[in-house]
Amino acid sequence: MTDLAADHQALHTRACDLFGVKYPIVQTGMGYVSNSTLTAATAAAGGLGIIAGGMLAYEELAEAIAEVQAQTDNPFGVNLRADQADIDKRIDLLIRSGVKVASFALAPKQALIGRLKDAGLVVVPSIGARRHAEKVASWGVDAVIVQGGEGGGHTGAVPTSLLLPQVVDAVDIPVIAAGGYFDGRGLVSALSYGAAGIAMGTRFMMTSDSPVAKQVKDVYLSKSVNDTVVTLEIDGVPQRVLRAGTIDQLESTTGPGRMIRAGRNALAFQKLSGTPWRDMIREGLAMKKSHELGWSQVVMAANAPMLYRSALVDGRVDVGVMATGQVVGLIEDVPSCSELINRIVAEANSVLARLSA
Repeated sequence: MTDLAADHQALHTRACDLFGVKYPIVQTGMGYVSNSTLTAATAAAGGLGIIAGGMLAYEELAEAIAEVQAQTDNPFGVNLRADQADIDKRIDLLIRSGVKVASFALAPKQALIGRLKDAGLVVVPSIGARRHAEKVASWGVDAVIVQGGEGGGHTGAVPTSLLLPQVVDAVDIPVIAAGGYFDGRGLVSALSYGAAGIAMGTRFMMTSDSPVAKQVKDVYLSKSVNDTVVTLEIDGVPQRVLRAGTIDQLESTTGPGRMIRAGRNALAFQKLSGTPWRDMIREGLAMKKSHELGWSQVVMAANAPMLYRSALVDGRVDVGVMATGQVVGLIEDVPSCSELINRIVAEANSVLARLSA
């Protein structure tokens, strides 16, 4: 185990104090992956675990929060979607439950940020451009997660090595670097740019505490850094995913076939989640407006929940879609969260000692 007394002072950052954690390492809120078990394991190991609340019904989210709190007293976070119809109710739940951090894939409105901060929560949106960081910083967020183009899921085109210093120079709040991180060397490199820590998705998904099935993890282990693709065909917004499963079929399907498949998936997701049609339509309209999507892209967005669920929950790697960062090609094992975090910290200490010498 890593001994706090032996850790280099550079590893205790503003993020550690802000989140109340031992190490500046964040496990991102990945849909269908970041459940209570993974979040609690990360928190117990000294990092910041984040529950993926966007794909959970309200009752499921309340249960997940209670399960994490039953497993650890350490702080953790919940990732929310600001455009959800019941967002106010979910925020009340976080406040009432004493959750430490509220994270967002899309920045919430300024009034929502103020409400969370007034209740004592730390607000951390994810951003992919300097101008977005400047905007949310002016709204009063406490920190930002900056994801470069190497990252998995929804991503931009600018690599972390260029985006991170841009954002660090533009804002005076803690910046958490994401996209391409998996070890202690990466943590030190992020700190050298001025970041206050790193956030990892794919690396935490590839742990023994992750709920993803072994056969899915085996597919990830078999891939190289060249086995990912950025596609618009899932929900109309660029996403980096594994070149596996149905992605080639998705990219080759045209007009009518694409719309029919999207409609079927929307129906399946509505039945599975119990989400009222009016809420799905409202969310679709909000997505169309915020991302300037066409109607065909809005319909395509209905694919996303079912495609991810097929692979990550049902283990159907042949028909599902699997988000991943390019870092997948550098991951060679499936440790526990405790083993992973201690390994990263030990390696970071070693690198810092070597540089100091």
